[in-house]
Amino acid sequence: MKARLVSFATEAGFAKVGICRPDVLPELPDRLAAFVDEGMHGQMGWMAERMHWRANPAALWPEAKSVIMLAEPYTPEHDPLAVLQEPDRAAISVYAQNKDYHDIVKKRLKKVGRWLIEQVPDAQIKVFVDTAPVMEKPLAQAAGLGWQGKHTNLLSRDLGNWFFLGAIFTTVDLEPDETDVSHCGSCTACLDICPTGAFPAPYRLDARRCISYLTIEHKGPVDLELRARMGNRIYGCDDCLAVCPWNKFAKSGRDARLAARDDLLAPPLAELATLDDAVFRARFSGSPIKRIGRDRFVRNVAYAIGNSGDPALIAAVSPLVDDPDPAVADAARWAILRLKETQP
Repeated sequence: MKARLVSFATEAGFAKVGICRPDVLPELPDRLAAFVDEGMHGQMGWMAERMHWRANPAALWPEAKSVIMLAEPYTPEHDPLAVLQEPDRAAISVYAQNKDYHDIVKKRLKKVGRWLIEQVPDAQIKVFVDTAPVMEKPLAQAAGLGWQGKHTNLLSRDLGNWFFLGAIFTTVDLEPDETDVSHCGSCTACLDICPTGAFPAPYRLDARRCISYLTIEHKGPVDLELRARMGNRIYGCDDCLAVCPWNKFAKSGRDARLAARDDLLAPPLAELATLDDAVFRARFSGSPIKRIGRDRFVRNVAYAIGNSGDPALIAAVSPLVDDPDPAVADAARWAILRLKETQP
């Protein structure tokens, strides 16, 4: 059964499949509690809520006997760091440069789940893609898909670190795989490149300083010290992923819907600063970017303009000084002052 499951899931588009028990991670509650107690989750209150489920997969669905973890690559065909050398352009995280991966991966998971039910008629399943209290990365490591690197993201010797994770909880009792271990060695490339110093130690992330958190999850104004370090990153940050040496073994993404759209590879900041709510929604329909809303997105664009060093962009950001959203208006004022300081 397990061999046939892996074969079907691979044919369905997943690059790697592993299995673990729901109760395989008894250390999770203490690890999550320490993270939250230190406040490293920032404004992500949902991490503290339902913690008894998030920290204990066996409690999320007590009837489950196996967790099937699956990986789907989205390896970029371009250098994600190249856009950082174009300060008048926006850097958007690779995973958000096309369709929302939640929808794509979930449909594929359901296809695998339906197949399993056909093979075992009394089987029950639940599928999860980053939207439920499930700690996918520790489960994926327990299922042998890879290991959590020093940047806390999942790494694989044959996939690099450009891949999404999906989980199928099932009542079917499947043979578990062997837990993977770290193969990072003495490498610290991911820690050294972080623009904001978001890693207080290897394998530990302070989300409050992470640009992905700041641009996507953080509401309101960003601390002044961190704004200047965000550069032109307006949605997410790929620096720690892009420098990982294990990416030389990465597999190309199979689904064209995950390949970068031309207009999201390096869009002009001046153009993005003009987006109103309607145009924002239309442009990012079906994209994960739509979730953060126009205001937070344009706030990020204003920060990027302030970091551009290009006084010519003052004209693009000036109308935002009177924006109804206080955080956008504040970001615009900051950007203008910062750009004026660069003028002779």
